[in-house]
Amino acid sequence: MSSAPALDPVIRHLYVHVPFCPSICPYCDFHVLTRRAGLVERYLAKLDEEAARLADTYDTQLDTVYLGGGTPSFLRDAELGALVGSVQRHLGWGALENTLEVNPGTVSPERAALWRTLGLGRASVGVQSLDDATLKFLGRQHDAAQARSAVSTLVDAGFRVSGDLITAVPGQPLDADIHGLVELGVGHVSAYTLTVEPGTEFARRGVTVQEDDERAGFERTEELLTAHGFERYEISNYARPGEGSRHNLSYWQGRTYLGLGPGAAGHYPATPGADGRWLMADGEKILSVRRTNPHLHEWLAGAVGEDEGVGAEDYVTDALFMGLRLRSGIDLAGLSRRSGIDVRERYRSPLAHNVSRGLLALEGDQLRATPQGWWVLNRVVTDFLET
Repeated sequence: MSSAPALDPVIRHLYVHVPFCPSICPYCDFHVLTRRAGLVERYLAKLDEEAARLADTYDTQLDTVYLGGGTPSFLRDAELGALVGSVQRHLGWGALENTLEVNPGTVSPERAALWRTLGLGRASVGVQSLDDATLKFLGRQHDAAQARSAVSTLVDAGFRVSGDLITAVPGQPLDADIHGLVELGVGHVSAYTLTVEPGTEFARRGVTVQEDDERAGFERTEELLTAHGFERYEISNYARPGEGSRHNLSYWQGRTYLGLGPGAAGHYPATPGADGRWLMADGEKILSVRRTNPHLHEWLAGAVGEDEGVGAEDYVTDALFMGLRLRSGIDLAGLSRRSGIDVRERYRSPLAHNVSRGLLALEGDQLRATPQGWWVLNRVVTDFLET
């Protein structure tokens, strides 16, 4: 294969992390914290500085911007306006899609109209459930009525709306949750199994998720949403035609993107070091660079994340892990061109092994996970890592 992989040197996607939340959910292990006097102002000032630095460093022509967290919609109107202004002034704005993560308790018709005037056209709403008992168990601050009202308000304001659901919650009326969300007019649903991460409140309380419940929720969600005309285009994401998340596709397709804000992760084109080399310590060529920013207080003090060079084999296994999450799978010929590795030859053994087990399907150059393979995807990708 050629040693000159064809990674796009232009960055077309931006993730902005807003770490502030009204409260911390017991299952959450993201970098979030409650706001304190003066902290948001310092955050916004530093964010503006970082946006300017990224603009000076990278060639950026944005297609998508994603404001995540945390709870970006928890920012006051003037604060959110300042954040959007910093992004637009230094980096531009998404030509195809601009998403705001929304907590149902922060929505009003007036705020939805303001968000639209700021150039935000897609809302990802943390519904989680439309059942009050389930929401209480999850530690959510909103109730089902607020969730319904928020989604309806955003749909009426002209947003493309995605609703988040958490499945496999004890006692959850999943069928009613899904039917109710569809009836509210969302075009996209993200359905994630409840996961108990170390260090969370749920972990300290000994909450567990039964595999049978996880599997049942995994299968029932697809059954109901596909019956309503949604396509399962990624393991945990369903969309009506044209309603898939363009921003999240950049992750699943292995594209480069900027990470702005404390705790934000970015995937950047490789640039030569001070000595003009594009090599890692072991002599392997760097294809791209991953960087995760430090948490808020270190970030405010000027700390920066360490660059991690991504070589060809790491790029391939990362791309397989993310790309196989998509129903369409991944084009091995394109992956070979980008990485400089003949993927079919290099990974002949794990490809044949997992195809024979019915976990992967290979049609021409298109490799995809089967429904059975989706369920054990971590195990499938481990076969490639160990080759």
